[in-house]
Amino acid sequence: MRKKWLISFALLSLISVAALFAPASTEVSAEINAADTAWMLVAAGLVLLMTPGLSFFYGGMVSFRNVVSTMLQSFISLGIVSFLWVVVGFSLAFGDSIGGFIGNPATFFMFKGVHLGPHPDLSPTVPFLLFALFQLKFAIITPALITGSFAERIKFTAYMVFICLFTVFIYAPLAHWTWHPDGFLRKMGVLDFAGGTVVHMSAGFAAIAGAMVLGHRKTRQNGNHHGPANIPYIILGTGLLWFGWFGFNAGSALGANSTAALAFATTNFASASAMMTWVFYEGLMGRKPSAMGAC
Repeated sequence: MRKKWLISFALLSLISVAALFAPASTEVSAEINAADTAWMLVAAGLVLLMTPGLSFFYGGMVSFRNVVSTMLQSFISLGIVSFLWVVVGFSLAFGDSIGGFIGNPATFFMFKGVHLGPHPDLSPTVPFLLFALFQLKFAIITPALITGSFAERIKFTAYMVFICLFTVFIYAPLAHWTWHPDGFLRKMGVLDFAGGTVVHMSAGFAAIAGAMVLGHRKTRQNGNHHGPANIPYIILGTGLLWFGWFGFNAGSALGANSTAALAFATTNFASASAMMTWVFYEGLMGRKPSAMGAC
């Protein structure tokens, strides 16, 4: 076990050293829109906030003995996917298209060519680096979303391997198909404004597969049902996710414009409608409205 960790540490060290030799780009273009850039910086931060929010949300739902491990499963995605994205993930998703199915892994290897100027096809008014970072936040939260389906049933090291495999072989190709200008789904007219296909469908199908393979939790198999470990954690996580969704959806407009405003408003009212619908449903069923239901 110790040998495996030493090998992993050595690989990360090599990647970090290699990054020192990556060509630094200081290209700045007058075409960059300051308002769009400022909004996208905020949006990227909001989307990143969703992953810690997800940690609290899932952590509050499991048994007391598994709160920290469940939270860490979501949180560790911040580190693992960030490394993968710089090394090869962004290239696979947005690199030069190979037949419309996958990006060339050498296109943006170690963020080579991810400059401070705009990209004519992907980020016409904001720095290309900012676009890459915004897309990174989507890649981070996607495997974290899946953890709820196999909470309390998977080893941490196995989950880290799963994150790597999922990001490289599922998320990045699907992002290329859907969001790259030459992706085959994009050319067929598929529109995925804010990750309905790339993020949520991929996470949803992976969650179903994981639940089917791993089966029920041991507590359920033994007939020992438990309630949520910490409802305040669930409420906090819900609040952070709601707040982060404004960056997730409105930020997908890639600018401070009317589309972003519409997505912002839709996100808030859709969330509020979902909350109140469940609260009223509990009342109609003769139950007392609950914090779990509202979340």
